[in-house]
Parts: sequence; structure tokens; C-alpha cells
Amino acid sequence: MTSSGMGHPRRRGSIGVKRISTKRGLPPGSAVYVGEKTDAPITVSVIDYDADNLQERTEIAADRPAASRAPGNVTWINCDGIHDPALITRIGESFGLHPLVIEDILNTDQRPKIDISEHYVFVVVKMLYPAPDDGLTVEQVSLVFGEGFLLSFQERAGDVFDPVRKRLREGPRRRFIHSDYLAYALIDAIVDGYFLVLEQIGDRVESIEHKLVAHPTAEDLETIHRLKRELVVLRKPIWPLREVIGGMSRSETPLIDSATGVYIRDLYEHAVQVLDTVETYRDMVSGLLDVYLTSVSNRMNEVMKVLTVIATIFIPLTFLAGVYGMNFSPEVGGLNMPELRWPYGYVTFWGASLALGIGLLVFFRRKGWL
Repeated sequence: MTSSGMGHPRRRGSIGVKRISTKRGLPPGSAVYVGEKTDAPITVSVIDYDADNLQERTEIAADRPAASRAPGNVTWINCDGIHDPALITRIGESFGLHPLVIEDILNTDQRPKIDISEHYVFVVVKMLYPAPDDGLTVEQVSLVFGEGFLLSFQERAGDVFDPVRKRLREGPRRRFIHSDYLAYALIDAIVDGYFLVLEQIGDRVESIEHKLVAHPTAEDLETIHRLKRELVVLRKPIWPLREVIGGMSRSETPLIDSATGVYIRDLYEHAVQVLDTVETYRDMVSGLLDVYLTSVSNRMNEVMKVLTVIATIFIPLTFLAGVYGMNFSPEVGGLNMPELRWPYGYVTFWGASLALGIGLLVFFRRKGWL
């Protein structure tokens, strides 16, 4: 996970569907951007390499990528920003992409998927990384790769691909001489980012669990619900991602080399592991809600126990105080509160009260109620 993706404003993943009313009534394949509106400039960068050489350039014109491809090289074109349909369309058309593929690239609410055609493979995945304030940043990444080229389209600048770029720059690039391995490496970097997100969630689950046992608060309940929402957001792209990677591993297209298939099958196991971990954390977070309710109930029981003990002790004391606070006169007769004339009546009253209170405390402790 690189730091380049951590500086962006957080965008929590939404469980719902983005507004697509702008596409209503348009024919299939219409190039319409569906996503968050932004005025940020779109940056297009190119890495062109073979086994021995590598060249990089940025901010190229949209009509140059196809013309600049050298025979025998692999050209990786990365587009940071897809909010300009005209630019994305020109890039897509220069590589012969179908209008429906361009439409899917521009729709940031696209479900992870894989489409295999005769000349290229189109893959949509979701990139996730932790936000600075314990949230999730979700970004759609579209990959199109074919013989000698790979196109990647991101919603904004910054990603988890810096380790792949470093491997390309430093070499050796023997495995990268086919674009399918480059596509595998990019998807693998995205899946590794899932593990980083899960590690952060696991630390938060463990921390909140200790707090719930010791001293649960209303803020802890809010944290539990936030964790549940984040796990739902995390689970949403992982289920179809497993299908995407499985489809790549089972594909018989010549665009995916058999040597790369070994790595793709290993990547499939990683995706399954991520999904299993997400399900485990979902069960744990659901259990945290039960722990919270149990802890709050136990605290309430402890408070009620103390109040009950205090009330129980003061009930007989209140009875004594009530009896001796009545206006009986010993001058009327011997049965009218003769204790009021005792010289030690006041001390006797307090002695009886203390003895009664202490006796009740001892009785409660022997019963195990304290």
C-alpha cells in the first residue's frame, strides 16, 4: 500500500446506486460519465517498456497512445480521472474498444466484472484503502489489456500501483513482457490493499472489544455500527471480484498466457481468503453488539444491586425512625413510648440502627449478593 492514495478526501463507499438519470433515454453505448463531479485535471501517463528498456511520459495528447506503440513493447497507459467522456472515448477508440466498454468505464457504479473479446480483455475492479479517520475510500479501476498494451482508468490520481511501477523501473521485466501479467500484478496490488484495510478493521475490532468489556459507552455503539457498514461496503466488491479472477483463470483466450494462469490461480486463493476474513469480521462485529448490550445490562444490574442494597438497609431504619418520630407521650401510660424517658435512648436508637445495617450487609455477603 502506498501513501499516494492516502491523501485524498475520504469517500465512503455507498451501498446504494449513484444517480444515473443523465443516461435516461440514451441508446446503449452512450458515453456519459456517472460519478462524483470534479474539476480536477485528468492526467494520462504512459510507461512503454520491453525486457531491456523503459520510457515514461505524462500529460500526453489523447490521440497519441496508439501511434506511439512500438512493436514488441508493452504500453501501459494510465488515466487518472474519467470525468471527461470525450477524452476517454478518444483513448478507447484509438485501441478499438467497443462503445459498451467505454460506457462501463465511465460508470463508476459498475459491478466488478470481466468481458473477454477477440482483441482485448476488459476487467472492472474496486480499489479500497483506509481513509485517515477510520473509514474506507472506494475507487473504481477499469483495466483493458490486449496484445502489447494495457489501459487503466481511475477516478482520481493516486493508487496502490507504486510497487508495480517500481518493479517495472528497477527490473528485471522478464515476466512483464506480456500485458496479461501486468494486469495480474495490478489486480494483485488491489487485493493486497484489501488485506491492509482488513488489518486496520481487525485492530479496531480488537480495541473496541476490550473497551466493551471494561467500560462500554454510547460512542462504542456508534463505532460498532460504523464497522458494520464498512464491512458491508468491503464485502460488496469482493464477492464479484472472486468471480472475475476465477473467470480469468478459467479463460481459454490466447490473451492470457498459461504461465500467467498460475499466478492468477494464486490470486484467486487470496481473494477467497479476503472474503473469508470479511465474513469472520462480520460475525465478530455482530457479536460485539451482543457484548455491548450484555455489558450495559450487567452495569445496570450492578447499579440496581447497589441501589437495592441501600434501599433494603434503610427500610428497617426508616421504620425505626418513623416509629420513634411519632408524637406519643410516656406521661399517658407505660405503653406510650416509655423509651422516650430513657437517659440513653438516643444512643440505644443509633446502636440498634447500626447493628441492623451491619447485620444486613453481613447477611447479603454470605448470600453472595454483594
